[in-house]
Amino acid sequence: MKDLEKVHKNERRDRTIVTVGDIRVGIDCLIVAGPCAVESDKQIITIAKEVKKAGANLLRGNIYKPRTSPYSFSGVQAKGLRYLNEVKLQTGLPIVTEVLDIRDIEKVIEYCDVIQVGSRNMQNYSLLREVGKIDKPVILKRGFMATIHEWLCSAEYILLEGNKNIILCERGIRTFETYTRNTLDLSSVAALKELTHLPVISDPSHGTGKRGLILPLCLSSIMAGSDGVMMEVHTDPNMSVSDANQTISLEKFYDVADKVKKTWEFRQSISNCLI
Repeated sequence: MKDLEKVHKNERRDRTIVTVGDIRVGIDCLIVAGPCAVESDKQIITIAKEVKKAGANLLRGNIYKPRTSPYSFSGVQAKGLRYLNEVKLQTGLPIVTEVLDIRDIEKVIEYCDVIQVGSRNMQNYSLLREVGKIDKPVILKRGFMATIHEWLCSAEYILLEGNKNIILCERGIRTFETYTRNTLDLSSVAALKELTHLPVISDPSHGTGKRGLILPLCLSSIMAGSDGVMMEVHTDPNMSVSDANQTISLEKFYDVADKVKKTWEFRQSISNCLI
């Protein structure tokens, strides 16, 4: 398709491999874990040390939070960059954080290794163009009302500016279902393997909104072809300032990360049998 010239799988023979720290996304299993929002330096450092020990290879920690209500906690803002920098010094974990405003990109990339463009900003074309000009990997989340084609068009905006290091993230779409917060569309993971050369991961935390569903959806994502998973983890999930219902404990994360790695190894072992 003409509007997907760079993102389409036919554009290049090999799949794009995005390097994040020591992980080659598209070859190795990416496990992204951390709190929905950075709350304090002590909180994020404690979580970072534990998730690294458990098997995470990328820390998520948002300091700018887009919230539906203007009265909800909207993040610790720029001071959180100091917290994230201390995490990096103490753990060596690469860090991903969300950017909401093009004016914040320059200062964020000084401290963080991966930029996240969240669901609400998937079609913020000014932001997409600006992150396309940086030399950091970008996790591009699917808009909760976006089609796969619209999602790929957003990736095209980034690619056109020269940044080829894009990781697509399926995080659930809004449907008529009310039991889950969103509907995690695992068919999109399989479809993207046919449509694009870019790696794709999934976020069962936002995709379900229920901590009890995160493990089975992580494992299902891997078997559907996902190059990794992202999940929200907290020292005390019920006390998380945002998204408490979809956040798992550090203890649970050890179990989830272990099973994700084993499922990844199993998928690799039968990859020649999969279509």
